[in-house]
Amino acid sequence: MLLNFINVFITVRVLDVIDIVLVAFLLYQIYMLIRGTVAINIFMGIFVLYIIWLVVRALNMELLSSILGQIIGVGVIALIIVFQQEIRRFLLLIGTRYLSHRSFSIENLFFPRSKRVEVPVNIEAIVRASRNMAELKTGALIVITRKSDLQVYAETGDILNAETSSRLIENIFFKNSPLHDGAMILKNEKIFAARCVLPVSEKTNLPASYGLRHRAALGITELTDAIVVVVSEETGKISLVNGGSIKYGISTIELKSLLEKELVEEELTATK
Repeated sequence: MLLNFINVFITVRVLDVIDIVLVAFLLYQIYMLIRGTVAINIFMGIFVLYIIWLVVRALNMELLSSILGQIIGVGVIALIIVFQQEIRRFLLLIGTRYLSHRSFSIENLFFPRSKRVEVPVNIEAIVRASRNMAELKTGALIVITRKSDLQVYAETGDILNAETSSRLIENIFFKNSPLHDGAMILKNEKIFAARCVLPVSEKTNLPASYGLRHRAALGITELTDAIVVVVSEETGKISLVNGGSIKYGISTIELKSLLEKELVEEELTATK
């Protein structure tokens, strides 16, 4: 009897360990995506309801167990509706961070790139324009495209396809310019679009000092792998937003260093 008890409750297969690790990883990713948003409260409510259903079913309370079971069964559709932004963000995270490796693209298979590293954007122009706009307290929101396609956001504004230069960036964000209200999207060496509308972050624990530009920068980096440079119109401070986190009030030297680290190292990795 004792041996049977041990065999039932202590036997652990390698697949069981892998199963536990995968579930833990998925739960951690879900938590990281909804942390600080109103969705965390909904998720906790659903989790508590599921625990109650398990307890009720274990106690053989048939009527209540049946009602809760029906709610949870139909609730899958409700979850997709309620968590559509989080589900989209999670799938985008998998696609851009874990599956979209440039070394294995079809383009590189048939048209291999040279080993010479080219920075995809004009970092000098971005840093110079950010410094000048910070001194004049001109608000700016500059989105730098990486692997994620930002076409859907670019189409909310005006497509430019202009060469990137500090003077053009400053001119676009000049207060009397018809293109200054909204975000600028940089794609490779081009200013791809201006006056673009970005999704605003749903986080509720952001500092009050963050305006709509900072919230929009956080929102687009939560959904994509883009990097965003923000210049505050109120304080003139420069911020860099990446992966849903923000470095607020950095110097132009730090801005250049961080951009080079993110963009140049990415190109180095892609050419290996």
